[in-house]
Amino acid sequence: MTDLTPTPETSPQPEPEETTPRFLLTVIIPARNEAASLPSCLSSLVAQSEPGFALDSEWQLLVVDDHSTDATASIAASYPGVTLLHAPYWDQTTRGAFTGKNNACWAGAQAAEGRLLLFTDADTIHEPGSLSRARHELAKYNVSLLSYSPRQLTSGFWQRALMPLVFAELAIAYPPKQVNDPASPIAAANGQFLLVAQQDYFDLGGHRAVAPQVLEDVALARNFKRARRTLRFRYAADALSTRMYRTTADMMEGWTKNLALLFPSLIPLALLRLLDLILFLGLPLLALYPFFTTLQRGLILLVWARVLWRIYARIAKSNFPAADCTLAVLGLPLFIGLLLRSYQQVKLRKSVSWKGRDYPIRH
Repeated sequence: MTDLTPTPETSPQPEPEETTPRFLLTVIIPARNEAASLPSCLSSLVAQSEPGFALDSEWQLLVVDDHSTDATASIAASYPGVTLLHAPYWDQTTRGAFTGKNNACWAGAQAAEGRLLLFTDADTIHEPGSLSRARHELAKYNVSLLSYSPRQLTSGFWQRALMPLVFAELAIAYPPKQVNDPASPIAAANGQFLLVAQQDYFDLGGHRAVAPQVLEDVALARNFKRARRTLRFRYAADALSTRMYRTTADMMEGWTKNLALLFPSLIPLALLRLLDLILFLGLPLLALYPFFTTLQRGLILLVWARVLWRIYARIAKSNFPAADCTLAVLGLPLFIGLLLRSYQQVKLRKSVSWKGRDYPIRH
């Protein structure tokens, strides 16, 4: 374990001078108060070493502690082969200032010595051999940016009911086929697993170029696509999994921060899902009215079944288990509420909160 602590400063250091990379790959984990998640993540990454791809000789693993107030730094320091850095200080009130995660990622990228850079979150768990397979996939498809959407691990009623709804809408708004098509303007990436060539990353400004963006992964993907760099984005349960939120409160804060940034037509989306909810609840009640004949009640219930199937078919695009997709219809009220809450914070208040920090929304 190496501890590299930068001196306090108000802006990130300039990017390093060009040197020949020492490693095939550098894995960079920005981490703020991730004591609960980091051990599983680091254990899964340290176990990636294999013949011809050994930690500390062919690849390096950096954890950038983002001013944590828990045991994140000491946990990272306890793993052999892990290099611990501390994110530099920065003034987030300055126009164009970094968000905490972007600041940590940029600090990690400057210290990285790998030909490839993998940015991954502390709440991810990586399958054996996934780093090597990702390197080969990047080369096979000759892309500049490879990003995976992990298998989502959920617990509790509200996570199981809400998460499929969100990811179904993401699959519709950012279809991987169009993301991967150079002719399509649609760009997306998932910051939980984002693999790039070091040269491409610095040529396009990396996280410094999207410094104030809360949704930095999508912003990076857009920068790559605008620069005519090719993307590959896919669902990758074979490569990694993640538990994004450990509590319902964290989940609500996280999606409040992101929904209005992910879905530009937020109010129409909320109205469509409200219509789903009205039909789901209202049609069975309508069928109970005594002035309908048996045939008419049957037709109403047939329409209701068709509505349910349409809702389920859309939710099934989320890649969640069938049981969770079935349960998700009960999460519609919460989803609608979070869409409106996100609109209020992002579009009207123009500020979001995350991990004890408030960030202004700048477009």
